[in-house]
Amino acid sequence: MKLIYPRWKKLPGQTTFNLPPHGPVAFAATLPEWVEVTFTDENVEAIDFDEECDIVALSMMLSTQVKRGWAIAAEYRRRGKPVMAGGISAMLHAEEMVEHVDSLFLGESEGRMESVMNDFVQGRLKKVYNYMGQMPPIENVGPCRRDLYKRELYNHKGVQMVDLFHASRGCRFSCYPCAVSYLGGRRFRPRPIDAVVEDMAAIDNNRLFIVDNSLAQNKEWEKELFRAIAPLKKKWISHTIEDDDEVLQLAYDAGAWYVYQAIYDTSDYIKERVKRYHDHGIGVEGTILLGLDNQSVDDCRRLIDFLGEIDLDLAEFTVLTPFPHTKVYDDLLRQGRIFDFDWDHYNAGQVVFTPKLMTAEQLQDVYDYAWRSFYADESQEQKMFNLFCKVALREMNEGTYRPRDRKLATRSFGRPVDRARRNVNNG
Repeated sequence: MKLIYPRWKKLPGQTTFNLPPHGPVAFAATLPEWVEVTFTDENVEAIDFDEECDIVALSMMLSTQVKRGWAIAAEYRRRGKPVMAGGISAMLHAEEMVEHVDSLFLGESEGRMESVMNDFVQGRLKKVYNYMGQMPPIENVGPCRRDLYKRELYNHKGVQMVDLFHASRGCRFSCYPCAVSYLGGRRFRPRPIDAVVEDMAAIDNNRLFIVDNSLAQNKEWEKELFRAIAPLKKKWISHTIEDDDEVLQLAYDAGAWYVYQAIYDTSDYIKERVKRYHDHGIGVEGTILLGLDNQSVDDCRRLIDFLGEIDLDLAEFTVLTPFPHTKVYDDLLRQGRIFDFDWDHYNAGQVVFTPKLMTAEQLQDVYDYAWRSFYADESQEQKMFNLFCKVALREMNEGTYRPRDRKLATRSFGRPVDRARRNVNNG
């Protein structure tokens, strides 16, 4: 099998580095042992269409990968190779995707790929395997096939990028612009703690991104998780953590580096929320969504200006995007407000609908202003390096700092110990 993660075009202002994708290697781990797999992440290397294979599998996460996936499928099918597709965006765009591939897999693949691959070998591959809403036992989720990564392709100025990891699936929340409830239902499904610890310990990377939709779904589970992984001395990024002093301290002790926190208004609650993370030694990357129906241009600008008051370490701005199978898509489609159905434009940085309290052009302008304004005094790269310095200094103090990072920092930023200490001491 040739497993491919199609490329996608980054937006101006987005980081230039690439993280090793999670979906393809999670899928590869569910294949039977007798299936030989090679993997290409088209974001970091070209596809060798001449490489011999019996079947091609496309793993896609983003809507902006969909059309590229179709083009890859067309080329392989022209060459007589059958193509399967799966992943988040394959599920969100299933109605169209099925027209471009030989087989479409919908849902989670644990415990199911043995029969699918037997169907292929016996010449009876189905057009659609639909397991949506039929969640396999969470105990079946095992370690990803990280051996498929070409590690040298995932570094930035010599620093190895974080590995992606999941301690749970599902989400009990149903946020307006999110498709998670459609993809995985509104049920939090934590992996067994001992399996999480064993899996995490085996990863040859001291820095991880825990990609769970939110860690703030069950306080007792959070505390148990953080206590269990603390001895591993990994440093990690995650989405929201419970707003509780005990949980936040346990998170820091377990290696929390920084979190993605939604900044949705200018309230004292948000200001205090960010401060509490910082008080516990955890950095904050604010995620700011622009273009909601209750936002005017002035509202957006006030929100952007507010960011300077709350000492964010980083900020990421997106425009409201009506991805299929979300409540926002249903609402805007019903109201006739979506004017662009080119999936290449569904990148959270290009306006594809008519906002309620401003024009599409005004929303695009305020989005561009947000990136310029927040990073006017200090570049995104410098702010990211500041966060790197903080985690590097902590690792130095713990004796877990990797020598390969020392080479990077010396070459790119000067002596790492001196620079890290200086940056941290300067706040």
